[in-house]
Amino acid sequence: MSASAASAPHPLRLPDYRRLLVVSGAMQLAHQMQATAVGWDLYERTGSVLALAWVGLAQLLPALVLFIPAGELADRHDRRRVMAASLVLVVLGSAGLAAAAAAYGSGTLWTYASLVFTSAAQVVNRPSRDALLPRVVPEAQLGQAVAFNASVFQSASIAGPAAAGLIIAATSSAVPVYVIDLALALVALAAALRLDVGGRPARQPPLTLRALGAGVQHVWRTKVILGAITLDLFAVLFGGATALLPVYAKDILQVGPAGLGWLNAAPAIGAVAMALWLSRHPPRRRVGPLFFACVAGFGLATAAFGLSTSYGLSFAALIAIGALDNVSVVIRQTIVQLWTPDALRGRVSAVNRVFVSSSNELGAFESGAVAALIGPVATVVAGGVATVLVVVAAMRVFPELRRLESLHHPP
Repeated sequence: MSASAASAPHPLRLPDYRRLLVVSGAMQLAHQMQATAVGWDLYERTGSVLALAWVGLAQLLPALVLFIPAGELADRHDRRRVMAASLVLVVLGSAGLAAAAAAYGSGTLWTYASLVFTSAAQVVNRPSRDALLPRVVPEAQLGQAVAFNASVFQSASIAGPAAAGLIIAATSSAVPVYVIDLALALVALAAALRLDVGGRPARQPPLTLRALGAGVQHVWRTKVILGAITLDLFAVLFGGATALLPVYAKDILQVGPAGLGWLNAAPAIGAVAMALWLSRHPPRRRVGPLFFACVAGFGLATAAFGLSTSYGLSFAALIAIGALDNVSVVIRQTIVQLWTPDALRGRVSAVNRVFVSSSNELGAFESGAVAALIGPVATVVAGGVATVLVVVAAMRVFPELRRLESLHHPP
């Protein structure tokens, strides 16, 4: 550890970092509860795997349309205010989901509409939130802060699905889950409004098409960033086993909504254990090979989950998926922050987020659509194998990432 890293305060000693952590944790808890509730509610109502595919599409479209404007907002306006305004929209979206679930017999259109609205708010929120992190944490401690963020993020990912599953099992309704989501969004809003960090970035040039595309240009030129987020996109696109968890819980493993909650939480259990390890032992050597190895392991664990008919084995495979994915997330997020100047962090974070959202939501759509044709087991196994093949190809396409030794920005 360098002298500057040793002398810098632990991120948790910084008030603004703690407030930002509350925002991230509350939003992730709400998001995970919502994902579990929506998946179970729609599959219970329709009995259709395609209904789960449309969830992914409803969440993907706002990310594709709004990621460039969201990055511009983060780089041209007070990031704290942009984040707070987006949280108000999340509150409204959660209220819409609750109303749609309460009107059980009215069909699913309002559920999808509310998902589009909530997803749009989250797309606007994330670039500003991500770009604020390097302003509240010293650069020497940024890797540690990213790892600790991941542990809180994944802890919320454990508690959210488990709590949602238990609430649905106890009440036979998704409405209480959405009401809790609304309350969590209000908690996040209160924490965001208390941030003291100056959120306005440096003076920007006039808004032009070139300025709009500056984030994309930076990612394209910086092959280490491009390789990391591209590999993440295709790995999660093909390895989207979690989108089919309602099918596995109800039809294959037959464990009901409470079991679904724990299946949804299993990747986060692995991820939080790995995140706690990485917060004390961050990757320092041979970072590139480690990144590729973890993504390949993610694909193999996905295939193992797809083949399993045992709840215990399926749970273990999902834990492995989460642990391996967390290593790649910490490496990718640290690279994106350290290899990007502050004036571009909003736009680059928006590009990063659209890659993440595209992989998650498009992967959910792809998994649901393919499963409707060839079945859920074949879909998950084929996706895991495809992920491994993508890793092999990416090692040739992005040699700069394969040879990366450390996370520090080159001089």
